[in-house]
Amino acid sequence: MELLVASAIGILTAGGIYLMLRLRTFPVILGMSLLTYAVNVFLFASGRLTVGAPPILRDGATLYTDPLPQALVLTAIVISFGMTAVVVMIGLGAFLGSDDDHVDDPTDASDPKAEGRS
Repeated sequence: MELLVASAIGILTAGGIYLMLRLRTFPVILGMSLLTYAVNVFLFASGRLTVGAPPILRDGATLYTDPLPQALVLTAIVISFGMTAVVVMIGLGAFLGSDDDHVDDPTDASDPKAEGRS
């Protein structure tokens, strides 16, 4: 079970980093979302992966899960949804303002260092 969760976290992280390096608005937003999911799964897995165990410590309970990572993941989901909405609106505004969805800064034609770049 731990190998499956660790592999999922690694795949989500690798996919998120790859998409964030694409320098286009939509893949960057998807990459940020994948990184958010990877962090959420990591936080959730840090509270012990047990099946059927209550998240509340009761008298006489020998097996339980830590409720703090679950609360942190719920909070992170809400925050990431709000941040994704903000980033989508900023990207949409930038696209409508310049008719281009590149994330990188435009090069200045008078800059001698910018001659090799296009």
